[in-house]
Amino acid sequence: MTNGSPRLDGPYSERRAVPRFNFIATAEIIEPVSDTHMSGRVSEISSKGCFVDLLNTLPKDTPIRVHITTDHGSFECEGTIIYVQDRMGMGVAFARPSNEQQCVLDAWLADLEHA
Repeated sequence: MTNGSPRLDGPYSERRAVPRFNFIATAEIIEPVSDTHMSGRVSEISSKGCFVDLLNTLPKDTPIRVHITTDHGSFECEGTIIYVQDRMGMGVAFARPSNEQQCVLDAWLADLEHA
């Protein structure tokens, strides 16, 4: 987050319906069909998804499970790869988080919004 405002720049900013915040956490991406596990770093997060820094990405539209871990808890849900930046990372859209997982995400976003 820069100067208390969400980061809204970059090539995908015009598509964002909700604020996205700078956020550092570890991420595990699981592609369930092949049971491929990938480790990366979350660099941005919103109520609808996140950006995961990874050198080796999955193709756009791949269904996944994402597990994000910080010092303040963890969040896990199904998702989809919505865009890929080659050798940089991929945008993940969250899908159907449980009520418990949504509460974790909402708490993180509230902290970021008031930081």
